[in-house]
Amino acid sequence: MVQALSRSMTLEEFLALPETKPANEYIDGMIRQKPMPQGKHSLLQRELTLALTMAFRPEKTAQVFPELRCTFGERSIVPDVAVFKTERIPRDDNGEIANVFKLAPDWLIEILSPNQSHSRVIRNILHCLAYGTEMGWLIDPQEACIFVYQPDKSVQVFDQQAQSLPMPTFAQPLTLRGDEIFAWLKN
Repeated sequence: MVQALSRSMTLEEFLALPETKPANEYIDGMIRQKPMPQGKHSLLQRELTLALTMAFRPEKTAQVFPELRCTFGERSIVPDVAVFKTERIPRDDNGEIANVFKLAPDWLIEILSPNQSHSRVIRNILHCLAYGTEMGWLIDPQEACIFVYQPDKSVQVFDQQAQSLPMPTFAQPLTLRGDEIFAWLKN
């Protein structure tokens, strides 16, 4: 959903607004509400967050954040899953994880919801890549395929379920396959 603004709104004005559920994003001076997650989306988000958290925890390589607001490059977006290398996670004065993240994630994963615009999600992925994101995934549960976006803006489509998916350099040797990811929908 796009909310037309009666006047131009700055990013700072947007950030001063109360948070909403589902989240609003600020893109090109417009407020865009993310769709409410449904069953497949929620399950894939939960399982990916859990699998990645468990993979990164022993070495403390990275942290996984579901639905984290990331504000950078005159946008404020809320990826379904944002992964940050540990050394890039903002900290507050007490050394704890900060509440505000004013940087692009190192890896973002978006899960397409029914009736969600492919192009809007792809534009957010490309925006992140332009600001230093190492890799972006777009998971389409309905089509059972995963689009993998690289910093050079190249894209690979994984619709052969037994293939290992590319991982960001900091996430190697972690392996995930499309068939594993989509099997979560049957459990």
